[in-house]
Amino acid sequence: MKKEFLNEKIETMSPEELRPIQEEKFLKQIDYVWEKSPFYQKKFKEHGVERGDIRGLEDLPKLPFTEKDELRKSQEENPPLGFHCAAPMDDIIRIHSSSGTTGVPTFVGITRHDQKVWTDITARSLFAKSVRPNDVVIHAVGLTFFVGGLPVKDAIEHIGAAFVPIGTGASDRVVMTTKRLGGNVLHCTPSYAQYFADYVRKKQNMEPAQLGFEKLVVGAEPGGGVPAVKKRLQEEYQCLLSEGMGNSDAAPIIFGECPAQQGMHFCAQEYIFPELINPDSGKVIEMKDGAEGELVYTLLDRECCPVVRFRTRDRITVFTDPCECGRTTFRIRCIGRTDDMLIVLGVNVFPSAIKDVITSFRPRTTGDMIVLLDKPGPKVEPPLKIQVEYSPGEKHLDALKKELETVLRDKLVFRADVELISEGTLPRFEMKAHYIRKLYEE
Repeated sequence: MKKEFLNEKIETMSPEELRPIQEEKFLKQIDYVWEKSPFYQKKFKEHGVERGDIRGLEDLPKLPFTEKDELRKSQEENPPLGFHCAAPMDDIIRIHSSSGTTGVPTFVGITRHDQKVWTDITARSLFAKSVRPNDVVIHAVGLTFFVGGLPVKDAIEHIGAAFVPIGTGASDRVVMTTKRLGGNVLHCTPSYAQYFADYVRKKQNMEPAQLGFEKLVVGAEPGGGVPAVKKRLQEEYQCLLSEGMGNSDAAPIIFGECPAQQGMHFCAQEYIFPELINPDSGKVIEMKDGAEGELVYTLLDRECCPVVRFRTRDRITVFTDPCECGRTTFRIRCIGRTDDMLIVLGVNVFPSAIKDVITSFRPRTTGDMIVLLDKPGPKVEPPLKIQVEYSPGEKHLDALKKELETVLRDKLVFRADVELISEGTLPRFEMKAHYIRKLYEE
């Protein structure tokens, strides 16, 4: 593999070389937070922590975790940006919003400096995902409040690639523009990539591969890391798929998957300090090969809305063996979100894992599914109810139902009650897909 970097020095730096840089930035950031953030002034005081107690990153576990609901409450009590806003409004140049996946959306402000940091991290991640200066990037993500919009535009332009903003709800325009401009990179969610493939086949009477995309760059949901989904999309488009992952309270894209496809590289080396914790006990887990846990972020260079030990609820597996691309940071696969996880008779079940099984049954199924919950989780009594779309040509529905239930039981160790429904029954998503339907809220 050809070794290419956006910032070779930082991307190939050893952990021992990187640590002093992180330490220096952490101490500067913690001073800033202690002085400028009313939210953390109160939080640290309530936790009994004084500034002198924190002498370096080794003292980070002395500080309390920050929860998303705390930031939400902070903004409700002190609008517009909350008590955790540490920059004056005069310095804020843009305000974004979270997607609202876990509740009421929260606002995230950035200063000019924050924008530069976001651009650097996001561009580094996209470069790892094979975006290059000679690319024409068809951007099929909305340019609205969502951090996957304008900040990604900044990063793509920073790399030097041509950015083509189309957004969502315009698949016909994606086809037309791709043909006329020779677009070779499609940037979208995995859900939209699946939706668009079906659209092209049914509405344009052509195969997705005929559009000539050389790269699929996806993110915003775990689908890009679901093996069956990735395999399907790479076969349909006949090109490489690279996934990425970010967080609206930290940076738009923090991890990027290189062509080796052995996990997503951490690309915020000197800007974010990551921890891995046991999601139940909160204890720190060593970031070693094969480790599994929840990601926690401490920002090292943020002015407007800094967060310390922010629980992302992203459940990951860590890989630390050398990668042939030459990048030296750890890599991850996202298993799913801990707040989406279901517990069936003591077994942890992630919707993305169910999606992987259902998609592996294509073409007998469409790959589309949804879990039905009669009452709030995470604990669910078996059998877990799942609706699965079958393909029009599938005639042996009883056999398919039994096979699906058997494979789900064998692979994921829970009992399912699969209801087969006709193609097109479930909604299609152009942004984030929803794999759980909460009947108790309807």
